[in-house]
Amino acid sequence: MQMEHYYTNNPNLAHDEVSFTFPLAGHDVRLTTDSGVFSRHTVDYGSRVLIDTVAQRTDLAAGDVADIGCGYGPIGIALALHLPERHVVMSDVNERALALAKRNAATNGVEDRTDIIESSAFDAISRTDFGVVVTNPPVRAGKDVVNAILTGAYAHLRAGGEIFVVLQKKQGAPSAKKLLQATFGNCDVPRKDKGYYILHSIKG
Repeated sequence: MQMEHYYTNNPNLAHDEVSFTFPLAGHDVRLTTDSGVFSRHTVDYGSRVLIDTVAQRTDLAAGDVADIGCGYGPIGIALALHLPERHVVMSDVNERALALAKRNAATNGVEDRTDIIESSAFDAISRTDFGVVVTNPPVRAGKDVVNAILTGAYAHLRAGGEIFVVLQKKQGAPSAKKLLQATFGNCDVPRKDKGYYILHSIKG
Protein backbone atom coordinates (compact mmCIF):
# COMPACT_ATOMS: atom_id res chain seq x y z
CA MET A 1 0.00 0.00 0.00
CA GLN A 2 1.37 3.38 -0.97
CA MET A 3 2.03 5.69 1.93
CA GLU A 4 0.33 9.06 1.74
CA HIS A 5 2.15 12.04 3.22
CA TYR A 6 0.99 15.53 4.10
CA TYR A 7 3.33 17.01 1.49
CA THR A 8 1.80 15.02 -1.38
CA ASN A 9 -0.84 16.49 -3.64
CA ASN A 10 -3.90 14.47 -2.75
CA PRO A 11 -3.85 12.16 0.27
CA ASN A 12 -6.30 9.38 -0.52
CA LEU A 13 -7.05 8.57 3.11
CA ALA A 14 -10.36 8.04 4.84
CA HIS A 15 -11.61 11.28 6.36
CA ASP A 16 -11.33 11.63 10.12
CA GLU A 17 -11.98 15.27 10.92
CA VAL A 18 -10.98 16.91 14.19
CA SER A 19 -11.98 20.42 15.31
CA PHE A 20 -10.41 22.46 18.09
CA THR A 21 -9.86 26.05 19.17
CA PHE A 22 -6.31 27.28 19.76
CA PRO A 23 -5.07 30.69 21.01
CA LEU A 24 -2.82 32.26 18.39
CA ALA A 25 -1.61 35.87 18.26
CA GLY A 26 -4.21 36.90 20.82
CA HIS A 27 -7.14 35.29 19.00
CA ASP A 28 -9.03 32.09 19.66
CA VAL A 29 -8.68 30.41 16.27
CA ARG A 30 -11.17 27.67 15.41
CA LEU A 31 -9.58 25.00 13.23
CA THR A 32 -10.77 21.82 11.55
CA THR A 33 -8.18 19.25 10.44
CA ASP A 34 -8.33 15.80 8.89
CA SER A 35 -6.25 12.73 8.19
CA GLY A 36 -3.46 13.29 5.69
CA VAL A 37 -2.50 16.77 6.90
CA PHE A 38 0.41 17.91 9.04
CA SER A 39 -0.11 18.15 12.82
CA ARG A 40 -3.80 17.33 12.73
CA HIS A 41 -4.48 17.17 16.47
CA THR A 42 -3.00 20.51 17.52
CA VAL A 43 -1.10 23.48 16.13
CA ASP A 44 2.50 22.26 16.04
CA TYR A 45 5.02 23.97 18.28
CA GLY A 46 7.12 25.36 15.46
CA SER A 47 4.13 27.13 13.93
CA ARG A 48 3.22 28.58 17.32
CA VAL A 49 6.74 29.98 17.77
CA LEU A 50 6.67 31.44 14.25
CA ILE A 51 3.25 33.08 14.73
CA ASP A 52 4.23 34.48 18.12
CA THR A 53 7.52 35.89 16.81
CA VAL A 54 5.92 37.66 13.85
CA ALA A 55 2.96 38.91 15.92
CA GLN A 56 5.31 40.53 18.43
CA ARG A 57 7.18 42.55 15.82
CA THR A 58 6.37 46.24 15.97
CA ASP A 59 8.49 47.01 12.89
CA LEU A 60 7.04 44.47 10.47
CA ALA A 61 7.60 45.42 6.83
CA ALA A 62 4.59 46.92 5.09
CA GLY A 63 2.72 44.86 2.53
CA ASP A 64 0.76 41.68 2.14
CA VAL A 65 1.75 38.33 3.64
CA ALA A 66 2.53 35.00 1.96
CA ASP A 67 2.31 31.77 3.97
CA ILE A 68 4.13 29.11 1.94
CA GLY A 69 3.29 25.53 2.87
CA CYS A 70 0.23 26.62 4.81
CA GLY A 71 -1.27 23.22 5.60
CA TYR A 72 -4.75 23.65 7.06
CA GLY A 73 -3.99 27.32 7.68
CA PRO A 74 -3.07 28.13 11.29
CA ILE A 75 -0.21 30.51 10.48
CA GLY A 76 -1.88 32.45 7.68
CA ILE A 77 -5.23 32.67 9.46
CA ALA A 78 -3.67 33.80 12.74
CA LEU A 79 -1.70 36.52 10.94
CA ALA A 80 -4.77 37.59 8.97
CA LEU A 81 -6.57 38.06 12.28
CA HIS A 82 -3.58 39.85 13.81
CA LEU A 83 -2.98 42.11 10.78
CA PRO A 84 -6.50 43.05 9.66
CA GLU A 85 -5.26 45.66 7.18
CA ARG A 86 -3.31 43.07 5.17
CA HIS A 87 -4.14 40.42 2.62
CA VAL A 88 -2.69 36.93 3.11
CA VAL A 89 -1.85 34.49 0.31
CA MET A 90 -1.62 30.89 1.52
CA SER A 91 -0.28 28.03 -0.57
CA ASP A 92 0.30 24.29 -0.32
CA VAL A 93 0.46 21.21 -2.55
CA ASN A 94 -1.95 19.16 -0.43
CA GLU A 95 -5.49 19.51 -1.83
CA ARG A 96 -7.10 18.29 1.36
CA ALA A 97 -5.13 20.78 3.44
CA LEU A 98 -6.09 23.59 1.06
CA ALA A 99 -9.78 22.71 1.31
CA LEU A 100 -9.48 22.77 5.10
CA ALA A 101 -7.62 26.09 4.99
CA LYS A 102 -10.47 27.61 3.00
CA ARG A 103 -13.02 26.32 5.48
CA ASN A 104 -10.94 27.53 8.41
CA ALA A 105 -10.50 30.98 6.88
CA ALA A 106 -14.29 31.23 6.52
CA THR A 107 -14.87 29.98 10.07
CA ASN A 108 -12.58 32.68 11.42
CA GLY A 109 -14.02 35.44 9.23
CA VAL A 110 -10.96 36.14 7.11
CA GLU A 111 -12.02 34.54 3.82
CA ASP A 112 -12.28 37.98 2.17
CA ARG A 113 -8.63 38.74 2.98
CA THR A 114 -7.09 35.41 2.09
CA ASP A 115 -6.23 33.74 -1.21
CA ILE A 116 -5.61 30.02 -0.82
CA ILE A 117 -3.93 28.40 -3.81
CA GLU A 118 -2.23 25.19 -4.86
CA SER A 119 1.46 25.76 -5.40
CA SER A 120 4.75 23.98 -4.82
CA ALA A 121 6.99 26.61 -3.28
CA PHE A 122 6.37 29.73 -5.42
CA ASP A 123 5.62 27.91 -8.69
CA ALA A 124 2.05 29.24 -9.01
CA ILE A 125 2.65 32.60 -7.30
CA SER A 126 3.35 35.50 -9.63
CA ARG A 127 3.28 38.41 -7.18
CA THR A 128 6.60 40.06 -6.42
CA ASP A 129 5.40 42.68 -3.93
CA PHE A 130 4.90 40.82 -0.66
CA GLY A 131 6.01 42.57 2.49
CA VAL A 132 6.31 39.40 4.55
CA VAL A 133 6.85 35.74 3.71
CA VAL A 134 6.37 33.19 6.48
CA THR A 135 6.99 29.48 6.25
CA ASN A 136 7.12 26.36 8.34
CA PRO A 137 8.58 24.41 5.44
CA PRO A 138 7.73 20.76 4.78
CA VAL A 139 11.04 19.26 5.89
CA ARG A 140 9.96 15.72 5.05
CA ALA A 141 9.39 16.73 1.43
CA GLY A 142 13.16 17.04 1.12
CA LYS A 143 15.86 19.66 1.10
CA ASP A 144 15.23 20.69 -2.51
CA VAL A 145 11.66 21.75 -1.67
CA VAL A 146 12.72 23.59 1.47
CA ASN A 147 15.53 25.37 -0.38
CA ALA A 148 13.17 26.35 -3.21
CA ILE A 149 10.95 28.09 -0.68
CA LEU A 150 13.83 29.90 1.03
CA THR A 151 15.55 31.09 -2.14
CA GLY A 152 12.32 31.70 -4.05
CA ALA A 153 11.11 34.17 -1.46
CA TYR A 154 13.65 36.75 -2.57
CA ALA A 155 12.04 37.37 -5.96
CA HIS A 156 8.56 37.59 -4.44
CA LEU A 157 9.35 40.20 -1.77
CA ARG A 158 9.38 43.95 -2.30
CA ALA A 159 12.49 45.88 -1.35
CA GLY A 160 12.59 45.97 2.44
CA GLY A 161 10.37 42.89 2.65
CA GLU A 162 11.29 40.10 5.02
CA ILE A 163 11.06 36.35 5.42
CA PHE A 164 10.53 34.43 8.65
CA VAL A 165 11.29 30.70 8.67
CA VAL A 166 10.90 28.17 11.47
CA LEU A 167 13.12 25.08 11.44
CA GLN A 168 14.45 22.77 14.08
CA LYS A 169 18.19 22.81 14.59
CA LYS A 170 18.32 19.05 13.99
CA GLN A 171 16.31 19.44 10.76
CA GLY A 172 18.65 21.85 9.04
CA ALA A 173 18.32 25.29 10.62
CA PRO A 174 22.08 26.00 10.50
CA SER A 175 22.37 25.17 6.78
CA ALA A 176 19.16 27.08 6.04
CA LYS A 177 20.66 30.09 7.80
CA LYS A 178 23.69 29.92 5.50
CA LEU A 179 21.42 29.67 2.45
CA LEU A 180 19.38 32.70 3.52
CA GLN A 181 22.58 34.62 4.22
CA ALA A 182 23.82 33.81 0.73
CA THR A 183 20.47 34.67 -0.88
CA PHE A 184 19.57 37.86 1.00
CA GLY A 185 22.98 39.03 2.21
CA ASN A 186 21.76 38.84 5.81
CA CYS A 187 20.15 36.43 8.24
CA ASP A 188 19.54 36.76 11.96
CA VAL A 189 17.96 34.45 14.51
CA PRO A 190 15.47 36.50 16.53
CA ARG A 191 14.34 33.51 18.57
CA LYS A 192 15.36 30.02 19.66
CA ASP A 193 12.82 27.92 21.51
CA LYS A 194 13.08 24.21 22.41
CA GLY A 195 15.31 23.45 19.45
CA TYR A 196 13.29 25.56 17.00
CA TYR A 197 15.04 28.45 15.29
CA ILE A 198 13.31 31.43 13.75
CA LEU A 199 15.41 32.60 10.82
CA HIS A 200 14.87 36.11 9.50
CA SER A 201 16.18 37.87 6.41
CA ILE A 202 15.41 41.25 4.83
CA LYS A 203 15.52 42.02 1.11
CA GLY A 204 17.75 45.01 0.52
